[in-house]
Amino acid sequence: MRFVKTFPLLLSLGAMLGSTSAWALPTDREQPIRVQADSAELDDKQGVAVYRGDVVITQGTLKITGDTVTITQNAQGDIDVFTSVGKPAYYEQKPAADKQIVKAYGLTIQYFASNERIVLLDQAKVVQEGNTFEGEKIVYDTQRQIVNAGRATGSNVTTPRPRIDMVIQPKNKPADQQDQ
Repeated sequence: MRFVKTFPLLLSLGAMLGSTSAWALPTDREQPIRVQADSAELDDKQGVAVYRGDVVITQGTLKITGDTVTITQNAQGDIDVFTSVGKPAYYEQKPAADKQIVKAYGLTIQYFASNERIVLLDQAKVVQEGNTFEGEKIVYDTQRQIVNAGRATGSNVTTPRPRIDMVIQPKNKPADQQDQ
């Protein structure tokens, strides 16, 4: 892999990060993107960027961490898939000013830009407003806001979980109903 100009790849990275809008504050995509890593290999010809060593990517309230983050582009130069691998890899973002930060974990986190899907694999966990959702594999369609969870078929899983595990917090009753 050779080192090449990074500007086209960084522009595509910005477009990818800004498109996770279902979990994002509207102002996040207007913020600068910061990538921190011990090393980077960028190959514009192949459309691949690999960041290694305690990788931290931030943009507004968005934060992605991992031991290795790989970003691939399609033939048009748009982000195709970004993959964060860690122990665990981590994703967080504030969905709205009045909402708590959504946190997601997995040994592998993949973001498919074309259909705005986030896939958490192996020790997958999502925490939102005190609710937790755990399993071998969690797929979140950010456009339709649909979550699917279950077994990670065809994948080597370090911690098999034959069943999903959800904890849903009770909703608080309005003050006038609590007295009744």
